[in-house]
Amino acid sequence: MELGFVSKDSSWWVFTLPAFLGTKTLFDDGFVVVSLFIASMLVALLTWAFSVGGVAWKNGRNQRGSVSIPGPHGLPFFGSLFSLSCGLAHRTLASMATSQAATQLMAFSLGSTPVVVSSDPHTAREILTCPHFADRPIKQSAKMLMFSRAIGFAPNGTYWRLLRRIASSHLFAPKRIAAHEAGRQIDCTIMLKHIAKEQSSYGTVGLRKHLQDAALNNIMGCVFGKRYDVAHDSKELNELRDMVREGFELLGAFNWSDHLPWLSYFYDPFHINERCAALVPRVRKLVQRIIEEHKNRGSNKMLSDNADFVDVLLSLSGEENLEENDMIAILWEMIFRGTDTTALLTEWVMAELVLNPNIQAKLQKELDRVVGNKSITDADIANLPYLQAVVKETLRVHPPGPLLSWSRYSTSDMQLSNGMLIPANTTAMVNMWAITHDSNVWSEPLLFKPERFLESDGGVNMDVRGNDLRLAPFGAGRRVCPGKNLGLVTVNLWVAKLVQNFKWTPNQEKLIDLSEVLKLSCEMLNPFSSVVVPRNSSSIV
Repeated sequence: MELGFVSKDSSWWVFTLPAFLGTKTLFDDGFVVVSLFIASMLVALLTWAFSVGGVAWKNGRNQRGSVSIPGPHGLPFFGSLFSLSCGLAHRTLASMATSQAATQLMAFSLGSTPVVVSSDPHTAREILTCPHFADRPIKQSAKMLMFSRAIGFAPNGTYWRLLRRIASSHLFAPKRIAAHEAGRQIDCTIMLKHIAKEQSSYGTVGLRKHLQDAALNNIMGCVFGKRYDVAHDSKELNELRDMVREGFELLGAFNWSDHLPWLSYFYDPFHINERCAALVPRVRKLVQRIIEEHKNRGSNKMLSDNADFVDVLLSLSGEENLEENDMIAILWEMIFRGTDTTALLTEWVMAELVLNPNIQAKLQKELDRVVGNKSITDADIANLPYLQAVVKETLRVHPPGPLLSWSRYSTSDMQLSNGMLIPANTTAMVNMWAITHDSNVWSEPLLFKPERFLESDGGVNMDVRGNDLRLAPFGAGRRVCPGKNLGLVTVNLWVAKLVQNFKWTPNQEKLIDLSEVLKLSCEMLNPFSSVVVPRNSSSIV
């Protein structure tokens, strides 16, 4: 009896609350819907309030190791989306990690996506070299643009291992890179002539457009075996420029729907789905036409080392033979990524040399002593340690991919040596910019000082290709950039020739601004302009 009385009495609010609210029953006027909404909001707020790292880290996901992963709460539902969707994400994350005392590893939420970021070289090495982080989270735009079948985004497995083997053994083999030197030389010579002509005509030079044209021609020569006369725009060249530019914008755009999937039904400010759907047929048409041209020429089973990538892929047989759709994805990725990094890194180098005339003079002195007036070749680069140090220092101060461009994705729980455990299905970032600007890792990190890489000046001759995570702009581990050697060879050669042939001085009407903009890569916000003085005309006449 007592139990029944208590049960009946405890439900008094069911009858009194409607009267209090002015309704006849609990189910009138949408009361249930409102109540459920309020209840769900309260649950969400409580979940957020007690979830270190934000709502995506609910249920103690960050506390599964002996040491918990610290991180900011962010906002309910959105996490840190507002903080990272605008501005410079690498700088924002570095500031957040410092304020949270979480430089080793910080947990945060991007909507429903749990993310960790490391600003520490030791932890970064553990993540990048761990087989559990051999996958990448694929963005909606990357999937629509066919990159899920290319080297960058293809999931770890048999197909991706095949692509990696093809890249290392065929596409980016040292002998093939060396064999394409003649093309790099031609592209650079044309660029030097256009720079000299612009200086003569206008009194200043805007370098970016020249670098972009040279980089596009260089990668087109390597990949498709064709080059364009950039002085006379053709329909195909303009189409190619437009497709590359559109691809950059689509992949570089911060798409909220990647982290809030339901949002795509209501909000798509960049029209990503629509633009991707329009771009893909254009890419297919161009690449398929070039593949057909190569097929019609006839395949040569005994390829020369300077054969282009299309011929290389068409010559593969057995288990290495690829479907045409896969070839299109791979070749498009090569064009897309090969044009980007080479041009923007060279621009950063030259901007620093204009701002640091003593360093430019020291580099010119090395070039004059080692090379003289003859045309610089790839073989000369090994004898130019200061040139290499200048490029390395630029990669440190201005890493093209400050967050290593594309993240990693954990397929299993990963135990770190510091006691933290990263759960499966977590996105991981490495903030290379934070590492290269950390005073605990580098002395005077804000100073542009190439001598730090010269053993003769007490520095360290560091390998930047992924062996030392204090400076690994191309990543490390299984997903290290396959084209890193080609990119370094090209940038070193072009910088050497630009400095050998011209003295680069400030344009007093448009001073250099090192402000950044983070798209797919980190670029100069404002392209720099310079006044150039010819030094050596033998390479540009």
